[in-house]
Amino acid sequence: MIIDEKYKPTNERYEKALAKYREFLGKIDVRAEQVNEFVRWLENKTSWLWSPASSRFHLNIPGGLLIHSVGVTETLLKIRDTLAPQYSDESCIIVALFHDAGKIGEENIPYYIPDPHYRGDDIKYVSNPEITAMGIGVRSLYIVSRFISLSAEEAQSICYHDGQYIPENRPVALKEKPLLLMLHYADLWTASVLE
Repeated sequence: MIIDEKYKPTNERYEKALAKYREFLGKIDVRAEQVNEFVRWLENKTSWLWSPASSRFHLNIPGGLLIHSVGVTETLLKIRDTLAPQYSDESCIIVALFHDAGKIGEENIPYYIPDPHYRGDDIKYVSNPEITAMGIGVRSLYIVSRFISLSAEEAQSICYHDGQYIPENRPVALKEKPLLLMLHYADLWTASVLE
């Protein structure tokens, strides 16, 4: 996907996150072929490498989605080490790195676009009106599962990672598997405390 140079992330924080992202991908073993195909698609056909993490909240900057996803992965692995070491690096890395994949939008149609009405020097983002409407968790699961075979627990974790903060997630209330609980807290902690 071709992007305007002014929207390309260039800061040191992004470069460190990109290096850590590559390191995490290197730890994928069993599903390496699936993940590598997915990553090629993400990096070449979508806004994955330059998307913001949100339009107005955490990391609403070029590359914010990648920075956030790497941060959530680091946090999830720390939580896992303490609470549930039986979960593999691979499972944790896949759900954490790609929990917000829905924020890329669709192939060649980014979810977040620069606000055409904003006249400031920095970048403000809005949701792209051309995107087919669906929640981020559902879109993330839709996108990831097209490329990567997921367990039921991994699918639940990606789809409902926002926890009970959104009404669509009520059906899984008090039925969350441990991986979902850990991912939700890692996401919340990373976005609210670390970023």
